[in-house]
Amino acid sequence: MTQKTYGKGLFAGTGRICAVVAGYTARDAIRQVKEGLTHSRTIELRLDWLRNAGQRARLLDWLRGSRLTATFIATCRTKAGGGRFAGSVGAQLDILASAVRSGCDWCDVEVETLRSSGMEGVRRVLRPARILVSFHDFRGTPKSLVRQAAAALRFGGDGTKIAVQTHRIADSIRVLDLARRRRHVVAVPMGEAGLPARVLALREGGELAYAPVREATAPGQVSLRDMQQLYRAGRLSRGTRVYGIVGDPVGHSLSPLLHNTGFIERGLDAVYLPFRVEDLSDFLKAIPRFQIRGFSVTLPHKRSILRWLDECEPLAAEIGAVNTVVVGRDGRLYGCNTDYVGVLRALESRLRLRGSRVLVYGAGGAARAAAFALAKAGACVAICSRRQDAARHLARAAGGMSLPRKALRAEYFDAIVNATPVGMAPETGVSPLLPSELNCRLVMDLVYRPRRTELLRMAARKGCETVSGVEMFLAQGTAQWEIWTGKRCPEAAVRRAVLRALLDEERRGPRGGR
Repeated sequence: MTQKTYGKGLFAGTGRICAVVAGYTARDAIRQVKEGLTHSRTIELRLDWLRNAGQRARLLDWLRGSRLTATFIATCRTKAGGGRFAGSVGAQLDILASAVRSGCDWCDVEVETLRSSGMEGVRRVLRPARILVSFHDFRGTPKSLVRQAAAALRFGGDGTKIAVQTHRIADSIRVLDLARRRRHVVAVPMGEAGLPARVLALREGGELAYAPVREATAPGQVSLRDMQQLYRAGRLSRGTRVYGIVGDPVGHSLSPLLHNTGFIERGLDAVYLPFRVEDLSDFLKAIPRFQIRGFSVTLPHKRSILRWLDECEPLAAEIGAVNTVVVGRDGRLYGCNTDYVGVLRALESRLRLRGSRVLVYGAGGAARAAAFALAKAGACVAICSRRQDAARHLARAAGGMSLPRKALRAEYFDAIVNATPVGMAPETGVSPLLPSELNCRLVMDLVYRPRRTELLRMAARKGCETVSGVEMFLAQGTAQWEIWTGKRCPEAAVRRAVLRALLDEERRGPRGGR
């Protein structure tokens, strides 16, 4: 293993996105190392994941003979530290020492191990490797985070990693602040709420970002491929424009793929991130800190966001739901609705809307956009929802009529639009309506993951024409992209990327989404 040179940062000479290799067998780990090296020259070997000492020995023997010119970090995390190694501290250090002899440049050593053996003893065993002192809290973000970080720094390692579970966006900001204030700190906000901060950690001053080659080793990790190619985390700067999607859940959303593909195709210095948000105020307070320029809004916030807006386009205000927000340079929030555009674009080529009779099933934010879009296009709109009061209220607002569920078997429509989330994973085999209720020429489902929902399968079996929610998703997303950037969206490239992802998912098994 050749000696590396390090620039201003600890890993500046080899790559600040670390490919995490976690395999149960040496063969699998070796495959992951080779795959990881196609994306990064910094590799973490999770030796605690290997199922026994023989597999660890085989991996390290291979590494010793490989003479690879990459930076390798050896990690053998104990169960107490959130890992899988059940042996003693002495056995843990023996494994790490063997990794150093095989060419590993760094050893990740937990504070628990250092408290037991002391830094001097650890350095003596692991010389000449550099020591990354790691502190983990898988329960939450400690109120005493600064004090915990200071205690880890006092061990005197060559670098310090602070990884804590984040439950709110405000937690992840506290973790990033450590990286901004302290030198040689690896800041890792774990959990889904911390995912945006994990991607932005390098631009905030963090030394390293972790991404698994295959299986995630900590909650909220982003895959290595996505970290490098979709989010381009290693190339983001303080000048990068940040956009995102706000909802709960958001892990299913293909919006990051849609928007980031557009940014990459047009060569824009911008990134789009998923923000899992339970409390809107938590996210809104983070807008200045993350320098967010705009965001999409999905379930359950499409209506509640209205009270936080400084200004709203008249149509979105009339609909009573917003799915797109522009953040002005002065921090003012301007809301609009592109779901409306998405419904029209998806249906206009299939159906003459003026005079058509269309049922919208549902009464939430997406249903409101669909109902108003169809009504303004001249369709006769009927609303049906399990919440009959909400259906009646929406019907009055959109100038349509409400129908009880029991009436659907006797009614005929030119089109039926499902605007509920029923049919999304994990319940992909469920339909919001029965075959006997699909008395129509065309059925559209706003759910786009899976591409062919159970509702659409049923409709096809009855001989109805079907429209996937993918069409609306693409139309509303490209409209958002153009509002934020002021440029023409590369629609062909975006469509290819989204359809490829959905086809790949169908082969592997659906996750669902809308």
